[in-house]
Amino acid sequence: MTPIYEDNHLLICHKECGEIVQGDKTGDKPMSDMVKEYLKKKYNKPGNVFCGVVHRIDRPVSGLVIFARTGKALSRLNDMLRKGEIHKTYRAVVEGHPEQEDGEIESWLLPDGRINKTFVVKAGTKDAKLSKLRYRTIERGDRYSILEIELLTGRKHQIRCQLSSIGHPIKGDLKYGAKRSNRDGGISLQAHRIQFVHPVSKVPIDITDPKMLNF
Repeated sequence: MTPIYEDNHLLICHKECGEIVQGDKTGDKPMSDMVKEYLKKKYNKPGNVFCGVVHRIDRPVSGLVIFARTGKALSRLNDMLRKGEIHKTYRAVVEGHPEQEDGEIESWLLPDGRINKTFVVKAGTKDAKLSKLRYRTIERGDRYSILEIELLTGRKHQIRCQLSSIGHPIKGDLKYGAKRSNRDGGISLQAHRIQFVHPVSKVPIDITDPKMLNF
């Protein structure tokens, strides 16, 4: 957990792959607790410290995560998230080179909670949801490409599933068809940039993760 941006209402942090944003059944220490400890120590705060979780990203994914330092900010950010007013751009290292350097992927996705995996299914399948993303190729290597991705819908494992469905799984993502794992156990997917209007000051916020994805 590395703080990237901070003010009286917000804290935006870099999440390393393997870290969890919020507590789960593993019992591992979540970022929300790390943030509380960081704020308590930095500002010498007595008692409990407020830390609101605005959104989460998957455990094997790295990148930017927003935390709210006040109840007012949390309420407004949650509302903005529902309205699609928080814009997130992702980057991914994928196997191979997409035939089209940029494009849109549209498919019907159905998650299976029993195995924590999402599948592309036929239109009209019960409980499936139409899912869309845009991508563009920003770099090509011998065996891999780096894509920049904009989610047009927000579904569970959407980027991982849809990129795999066109034959270009994310590097290290064994669950969705990658050939081999990454050394750090994560996958090469990053929440790279966050853009929104500050919920209190109304100033535009545009933060890019300083840690870059590499092949």
